Amino acid sequence: MRRYAVELVSATRRLPELRLGASPRSTLHLVRAARAQAALAGRDFVVPDDIHAIAIPVLAHRLVMTAEAQAARRSPAELIRALPQRVPVPTAALDPSAAFVRSMNHNNAGTPR
Repeated sequence: MRRYAVELVSATRRLPELRLGASPRSTLHLVRAARAQAALAGRDFVVPDDIHAIAIPVLAHRLVMTAEAQAARRSPAELIRALPQRVPVPTAALDPSAAFVRSMNHNNAGTPR
C-alpha cells in the first residue's frame, strides 16, 4: 500500500489544475493516517479504502490550485476524489490474511524469540 500512496501523491504533482501538488512528506502523513484508519477499523493492515477515506483530509490543504482551476470553481477535494481513476488501485495480495502475515513478519524482523 505504501507504493500506492506514493503513486497517488505523485499524481497530484502531474495534475494540470495544480500549480503545486502534494510533497513527498505528504506521503508519510498519508501512510500514517491510513494505518490509523485501519486500526480504527480493527485491522492490522491497510487497504485502498483506508487511503481513500483519509486522502482528502490529509492532502487537500497541501495543494495549490491554478487560477484557471479556481475560476472554474474546482476544489482540491474534487481533484483528490478523481485520483483513483488516474492511478490504478492495487489488486494483488489483497488477501487480508496475507497482508497481516507480511505486516507481522515485517514488525518482528530481527526480534529475538
